[in-house]
Amino acid sequence: MLNSVLNEAINLVNKGDTETGLNLLENIEPTLHDEEKLHLADQYYQWGIIDKAHNMIEELHFLYPDETQITLFLAEINLDMEKEEEAIDLLNMITVDHEAYPQALLLLADLYQMQGLAEVSEQKLKEAKDLLPDDRIIDFALGEFYFHQGKYMHAIPFYQNTVVEHQLISGVHIKLRLAECLSAVGQFEEALEYYEQGITEHEDAHSLFGYSFTAFQGGFYKTAIQQFIKLKEADPQFSSLYLYLAKSYEHEGLLEESLGTVQEGIKVDEYNKELFLFGGKIAIKLGQMDDAEGLLRESLAIDPGHIEAAITLTHIFLQQERYDDVIDLISVSKQYGEEDPQFEWNLARAFHQKEDYTQALNHYHVAYNFFKEQQEFLHEYGYFLLEEGKRQEAKGIFEQIIKQDPSNVEICEILLQLEDEF
Repeated sequence: MLNSVLNEAINLVNKGDTETGLNLLENIEPTLHDEEKLHLADQYYQWGIIDKAHNMIEELHFLYPDETQITLFLAEINLDMEKEEEAIDLLNMITVDHEAYPQALLLLADLYQMQGLAEVSEQKLKEAKDLLPDDRIIDFALGEFYFHQGKYMHAIPFYQNTVVEHQLISGVHIKLRLAECLSAVGQFEEALEYYEQGITEHEDAHSLFGYSFTAFQGGFYKTAIQQFIKLKEADPQFSSLYLYLAKSYEHEGLLEESLGTVQEGIKVDEYNKELFLFGGKIAIKLGQMDDAEGLLRESLAIDPGHIEAAITLTHIFLQQERYDDVIDLISVSKQYGEEDPQFEWNLARAFHQKEDYTQALNHYHVAYNFFKEQQEFLHEYGYFLLEEGKRQEAKGIFEQIIKQDPSNVEICEILLQLEDEF
């Protein structure tokens, strides 16, 4: 039974009259018996007054070295104070015959994980699991261990065990954590079920994004759109949502909404090169070529070596017969150390149209090493060689086309003509 003055002081702190309550506690501390000191140390710990809690528990541990709960409490405080070695020494004092031994193993596992000794940490957790196979707190600890190791498949069964009895442990919402693991291993439909349940119990930006992104990955684009919009309304500064909301709209054929989302996202994150790139691609689909060029140039302004943005922009230039722009843009990309087979093919096309056939042939020759299995390239290269009078080389290319597509009548006829020549 706690004395009335101690109760009064604790209530004062809990009600917000912190200074009065703490002053009163300081005055009565010397008069408290040991059980009251243990209770007050726990209060200090909960209030975050770690030093006072540590001093009181250290004194009690000196008086009662065999009281395992006091030893555990002192170890936990040392852990919070980053006194790892002291905490390990205390926990190793608790032997297997003590009831608190499994709890000591859990704390040791935390400590060893903090020290980067994952294998030792895992060993301690498995030992605790062997001792108490039906303890869901140990299941949770194993789930958390594997989750933070990125071993999501290992974590799933432990969270599934935990969620049967617990919804929330140490601030972790189990259903949402389980949903995150299931999503990470591609079990999207099951993950969505847990997200739906978990979101009703706890909704925050991280969980809403996980729910939305899982729906996107699973191909449930209508659900993804609904949840991304919900996230946007809750936290419009959550910049990661805009690209995937735009992509979800694209999958649903809502191109205007997709481009509008990109433009919203750019206002939130003006340095997101992928958002500019995607916006450029959507603008192309909408036939808004000036907007597309502007968005792609912005992507390249952020990252001049962004290969996909450069290639997409060169395709626009080729379509618009701006061959010098193709050559200049690829030249800039190469100056930044970027190389890509598509650069060679597009340069070949540009030089071909500029009637610089030597340069075109050089680039077609390089591109051939990468596109020799692609019909479109082989057709284009073969006809170019034919036009340039390199009929023997053209014959070899056309023969490759027939190997891949024996039913191509047009190429068969060309080959018959070429064979008559040789």
